[in-house]
Amino acid sequence: MKNKFSSVRRAFFLLIALLLSYSSMQNLTAQTVQMIEYPVPSREPGQTDVLQLACEPLDTVRIAFIGLGMRGKDAVERYMHIDGVKVTALCDVDFWKVDDCQKILTKNGRPKAARYTNAADWKEVCRREDVDLVYVCTHWQLHTPIAVYAMEHGKHVALEVPAALTVEDCWKLVNTAEKTRRHCMMLENCCYDFFEMATLNMAQKGFFGEVVHCEAAYIHDLRWLQFDEKDGYWDMWRLRYNTIHTGNPYPTHGLGPVCQILNIHRGDKMDYLVSMSTNQFGMSAYAKEKFGETHPNAKVNYKLGDMNTTLIHTAKGKTIMLQHDVTSPRPYNRIHMVSGTKAFAQKYPVTGIAMEPNAHHFVEKNILDSLLTTYEHPFAREIGQKAKEVGGHGGMDFIMDYRLIYCLRNGLPLDEDVYDAAEWSCIVELSEKSVLNGSVPVRIPDFTRGAWDKLKGLQFSK
Repeated sequence: MKNKFSSVRRAFFLLIALLLSYSSMQNLTAQTVQMIEYPVPSREPGQTDVLQLACEPLDTVRIAFIGLGMRGKDAVERYMHIDGVKVTALCDVDFWKVDDCQKILTKNGRPKAARYTNAADWKEVCRREDVDLVYVCTHWQLHTPIAVYAMEHGKHVALEVPAALTVEDCWKLVNTAEKTRRHCMMLENCCYDFFEMATLNMAQKGFFGEVVHCEAAYIHDLRWLQFDEKDGYWDMWRLRYNTIHTGNPYPTHGLGPVCQILNIHRGDKMDYLVSMSTNQFGMSAYAKEKFGETHPNAKVNYKLGDMNTTLIHTAKGKTIMLQHDVTSPRPYNRIHMVSGTKAFAQKYPVTGIAMEPNAHHFVEKNILDSLLTTYEHPFAREIGQKAKEVGGHGGMDFIMDYRLIYCLRNGLPLDEDVYDAAEWSCIVELSEKSVLNGSVPVRIPDFTRGAWDKLKGLQFSK
């Protein structure tokens, strides 16, 4: 009996010791795993926010295009179908790309634009007196320098995604826009996709109830483009970047539309994130298969993990799951999932809507079509058919350009402002910071400096 009591006693004290040990570990973890903070710099005296910035109307918007590769040339084509614009300058280091765009102007009865083909010519373009808008479609590293320089010389800026690659550059965009009172719009075309706009309309009209969680992604097999020296990215710039960086280098296509639905910096803000990446497998495997195991491309230690998953928490308790994968053989996917207290919608991999009282299943196709018609966004109703005819990722590029010019010509606030550009782009650095530090939480800076609740919901100018 005594031995039995001693055994129970020993087990009891062992349990106590384990509980105390676990408690100590929990306290230690709480003390050692701390949020990585990013300081928010103070504004200079006299500098104020540019929320709902409205500038002088422009009867004709004079545009300079810088970067005439994949996206730039397509943009010049689209602008031939928009009234009230004049292309005054074309700039690219590859002279034949400038010549191709000159032919587009001539074919459409437009006068030839000034021609620039030297690496530093973009500065001269930004200094021109006959330019109102600088449209930037270069490689990523030039986005911020050109945008800042253009705004400093009195120009509005529209720049491709991401607008910036570092938090420091995000602040440069914000501060320059605030000081110069010039528009800085990141060209996030996916915000103008027909399904994304319909779900935004649904959210704004209460269809989802309270939107609680969204999921977004950029999943696009780009291996062939990254490794194609002839027809791929100019000077292999994307592969070079992905060789030395991890995290999510291209967050905005998925993130932008769900941030609009969640009213980010229009009643809520992204507060912090945690991010995790797989190891890199896909680029090495592709390089070995395409070039052979002895080829230099097959021996590179690529840093970008195949799949990155980032979780974002907002100030009002909402969450976003954001993914990036450009190296796996899988179908294109931006997810675009919206989950609320009354209904659910997603675009990829299967487009569907579910709602009470039978939310366990997607609605039938005829009901889905009816809902998408009922909640068709006013932009789609106004110019959707022409957008589909002109093209550009199914028409969303044209709607984006049309709205940009409409707002500039009428002196209205733009649909996407510089804070959108900074918030959506800063994920590039912040996700990498989290990944490299064991997936610790990282604070997302408030680029409005406290004004994130000043506007009550996203409203487009009419």
